[in-house]
Amino acid sequence: MFTFFRKIRGVLLQEGKTSQYFKYAVGEIVLIVIGILIAIQINTWNQDR
Repeated sequence: MFTFFRKIRGVLLQEGKTSQYFKYAVGEIVLIVIGILIAIQINTWNQDR
């Protein structure tokens, strides 16, 4: 899975499409933040139970 994302990043940077790379990078960061927030919510829910 990581090689898939690494390949996408490499292609975007080699082709000089920096604006598309930045959109990809921001999207990846948003996905990570959403995952962390979901994990915190589940942890809080388990502690309340």
